[in-house]
Amino acid sequence: MGMIQSLVGALFGSGRNVVAETAEVFRVNAERDAVRAASAQAAALAQMGAEFRVAQRGAFDRLMDALNRVPRPAMALGTLGMFVAAMVDPVWFAARMAGIALVPEPMWWLLAAIVSFYFGARAQSKGQDFQREIAATMAAVPQVVQTVREVEALRDVTPGTPVEGDPEADDMATGAENPALVDWRRAAG
Repeated sequence: MGMIQSLVGALFGSGRNVVAETAEVFRVNAERDAVRAASAQAAALAQMGAEFRVAQRGAFDRLMDALNRVPRPAMALGTLGMFVAAMVDPVWFAARMAGIALVPEPMWWLLAAIVSFYFGARAQSKGQDFQREIAATMAAVPQVVQTVREVEALRDVTPGTPVEGDPEADDMATGAENPALVDWRRAAG
């Protein structure tokens, strides 16, 4: 028994575990790994808590923080406002876009640099495409004006009044019957 006890004692006993130490060469000790992860998480939380700790700040610091939060929401809401303006009054919007088309190219580059400061270099490449899109939009203005006129003209139509260019109204004015309606009336009895 003495030999087995000394062998087991050498492997598992007397403050050192040779089997566990050998296994840790091939596999991480889960308990020690959990302790390391917990201490790393605690350190990260302490650092984040220090960053977000409310300190006594003056009025100027609070004003600067507020101003730094304005550009991105203002640009996003301004863009949404432009979509609303285009739907509410397309002619008014087209006139404003025609004015924007007259802005000289160096001013666009300056605006792109300022926007890039807030949103990164991606905005610069998109800004160059913006001018081409404005030109294409401005080319569509006459069609939009005509469409708006046609839609506005529909407000003045009363029921039973023929609309110019409407095939059914032309048939009603000439007294011609719609063959599908005649068949449907016959089938309905």
